[in-house]
Amino acid sequence: MLVYIAALAPDETETSQSLQQKFPVTEVFSHIEVADGRIWLKSDGIPRFAGDLPEAEQKVVWATQAAPVPDLFNQKVDGVAWQSKPSWYIVATEDRTIQPELERFVAKRMGATTVELRSSHVPMLSQPQAVLDVIRNAAQAVQKSKAA
Repeated sequence: MLVYIAALAPDETETSQSLQQKFPVTEVFSHIEVADGRIWLKSDGIPRFAGDLPEAEQKVVWATQAAPVPDLFNQKVDGVAWQSKPSWYIVATEDRTIQPELERFVAKRMGATTVELRSSHVPMLSQPQAVLDVIRNAAQAVQKSKAA
């Protein structure tokens, strides 16, 4: 079972970058910089990443960000788990990091059970109960299908 939360889900022939290029660029990309071999979100970009969190929580998210390597979006990974596992997908309808239309596209393509939340890119922080409900519902559905 897989639960995607406002995530990219490239196919075997795609990279995250090639997938994103099919949709308009989001606001967050004008608020990043590459330094010290990492991609950093500038402080003025945090409202585009986690805009539905209170300001104090946005500052914590910014201060504790995990800065990926610059080629992250161009890496290919062997195998695509969503092709063989039941999947659920949470679309963040107010996401300014990944286009919500891109999220809907990958969710539909993978045949995922889809839930839309009015959220920024971080519904796990802004709406943790709703995300937990999706995860629990997915686990219950898998348990029921195994029992049948």
